[in-house]
Amino acid sequence: MNKIYHLATCGTCQRILQEIPKLKRFTLQDIKTEPITPAQLDEMKKMAGSYEALFSKIALKYRSMGLNTMKLTEKDYRKYILEEYTFLKRPVMIVDKEIFIGNAPKVTAAMVQAASKIVRGSGVSARSPRYSLSF
Repeated sequence: MNKIYHLATCGTCQRILQEIPKLKRFTLQDIKTEPITPAQLDEMKKMAGSYEALFSKIALKYRSMGLNTMKLTEKDYRKYILEEYTFLKRPVMIVDKEIFIGNAPKVTAAMVQAASKIVRGSGVSARSPRYSLSF
């Protein structure tokens, strides 16, 4: 599966999408107009290792809701991401069994590299070994 979860109104997401080679080989999901489902989030968590890795602590609502003063659990992270799209760290790119989370320069570079190695028509990348990145 090759998929990118992004926010169409986010300038950073749009800039990163412009850098991704072979973008037509990805399914794009604007998380504002097409919210992520519990099943999609659970699959991302399996790949990322935790809901916290998918959670954006720089979202404006993180402070305005007082979440920065609370001790959040994995259950809390999951709940907030499903309730409010802004809490998903973005973009999230999935290539095969690899997940790339966020917009840090190293992650963006890894996204571009992974996307450039996708083999036409197979949905499989031409690299080995498999690895996951999230910063």
